[in-house]
Amino acid sequence: MTAWQVAGFLACAAFATAVQNVTGFALVLVLLGLVGVLELAPLTDAANVATVLGLANGFVALRGRTRSLDWSVLRQTASGTVFGVAAGVFLLAWLSGNAVLLLRLLLGVVVIGCALLVLRPVHALQRTSSRASFFATGVLSGVLGGLFSASGPPLVYQFYRQPMALDAVRDTLAALLAVGSALRLVMIAGSGQFSMVSAGLSALAVPVVLGVAGWMKRHPPPWERRTVLRFVSVLLVFTGVGLMAPAVQGLAAR
Repeated sequence: MTAWQVAGFLACAAFATAVQNVTGFALVLVLLGLVGVLELAPLTDAANVATVLGLANGFVALRGRTRSLDWSVLRQTASGTVFGVAAGVFLLAWLSGNAVLLLRLLLGVVVIGCALLVLRPVHALQRTSSRASFFATGVLSGVLGGLFSASGPPLVYQFYRQPMALDAVRDTLAALLAVGSALRLVMIAGSGQFSMVSAGLSALAVPVVLGVAGWMKRHPPPWERRTVLRFVSVLLVFTGVGLMAPAVQGLAAR
């Protein structure tokens, strides 16, 4: 990687962290989308770095807030996440070795799908969802987490519909994202898919993420969450199209 690519990657990481601290989930999608479109780093390495950054951001977000966690819902969802992450990591290993263009196309589809999901109106439920519903959400988010470290959107959609206190929703989400990142990191490292490029970029990006997340925690920006979500969704659609177009052309050429 050139110096400009590294600098661009760090700038994308800082921007994605700022967005994450407003929306609660968008760090990975924004980072992977921008990095993929700008071709700053291989997608597999970018996803690995996003996993490490998710853990770092979760550490900052949860510090001093564990009392508000809904431990019952956390356990129900995390039990599904274990299976989902394992399946996602397996798919990533296969696609990385056999269908790189398909991997890029799939990421574009996921990015656009998540953008549309975020824009969909969320109607609050009268009663908390069933254990099976949380488990299924954990499996789906785990698959996306294992593939791209992008487990946030299904969790956000599920949790913001629940009749739970806002603090409990926010902090339980942060804990689940951290759990998913930890599981993926262990599985990726154990299977030898965490490269030296991933390690180097992680070492450079973690201080940036911690700095931005810590500063925003002390100085919350006066941005309305819904406005930021709309902006992020439009950005994700454009980046998703930018990821898919070259992949479709490459697959058609074959």
